[in-house]
Amino acid sequence: MSTYARSVKTISTKLAVIALGGLVWSGANAVQSTAANASGAKEVNLYSSRQPFLMKPLLSAFTAETGVKVNMVYMKKGMLERLKAEGRNSPADLILATDIGNLHNHDAAGLLQPVMSAVLDSNIPAQYRHPKGHWFGLTVRARILYASKARVKAGEITRYEDLAAPGMKGRVCIRSGKHVYNISLLASIIVADGIDGATAWAKGLKANLARKPQGNDRAQVKAVYQGECDVAVGNTYYMGKMATNEKDPGQKKWAQSVNIIFPNQADRGAHVNISGAAVTKSAKNKANAIRLIEYLSGDAAQKIYAERNFEYPVKPGVALHPLVASWGTFKADKAYLAEIAQERTRASKLMDQVSFNN
Repeated sequence: MSTYARSVKTISTKLAVIALGGLVWSGANAVQSTAANASGAKEVNLYSSRQPFLMKPLLSAFTAETGVKVNMVYMKKGMLERLKAEGRNSPADLILATDIGNLHNHDAAGLLQPVMSAVLDSNIPAQYRHPKGHWFGLTVRARILYASKARVKAGEITRYEDLAAPGMKGRVCIRSGKHVYNISLLASIIVADGIDGATAWAKGLKANLARKPQGNDRAQVKAVYQGECDVAVGNTYYMGKMATNEKDPGQKKWAQSVNIIFPNQADRGAHVNISGAAVTKSAKNKANAIRLIEYLSGDAAQKIYAERNFEYPVKPGVALHPLVASWGTFKADKAYLAEIAQERTRASKLMDQVSFNN
């Protein structure tokens, strides 16, 4: 696999170690606690960018079933830099991360090791895992179009390529082109249409933007609701988060104002991405790390993922959240994510070449 290189800057890392008894530590004490327990045969040390609200019930269930305690360090940012700094002395046995780009970057940095598991090969379709077992997808999300119910006619836009069509001038909102979600989307277009086709698409999309790229995925749907644009690009699970948001009920109106469009259903299918797991090269509890990943790919954990975060289970046959099921079935792009990951360097450079964010 080709190396994905990018410049990084020092960032502050928000940490929390979640003990299954419900205690929380932060900062240096959390690191020392994790490191001190790294050699225990009945535990495993996890670095996770997935939030504690999602992971705690999963890890509690795993411990209840296996007796293996999970020491989780939550890192919103900075996991790659930290693992590089720790090197072979890192206490981490495995990582959990969102987006194929993040998993690929850890692999390209030489921080992961291959895993052979018949359970994982059975539970996870081949396109959602590394061909040599360096990482494994655990949940799936589609990169979809949020179209205004009032201003976008049925059938007016059905493909990612339509975002770059002349008729969409001034009608599209999207977050930064350099965000990992959009880099992966562009990489998938390189795989599908070649570099020339992807270049034309990126230029056409930029020309059609209603405003400079900004905000997160939910901010794009808000912009559609407010009439700033007619179509936004975002991940599927944000629809569930907006539609059920009791803390900020205004987001329910954003969700109600749009239709979900799964692009490219008549050809390659919608681009999908993953959250996933990998065993670190420094793992001292490798067997337990593999056991945890296997558990997270199984029926019980996949059901929890689906219920708590509006994601699609990676394991076929696991029931969807009813709200997610109401969006209907869709055809996913069958391109292997490992192949898409190899194009992320070119995709990132292409975003710069077309000055997408300017």
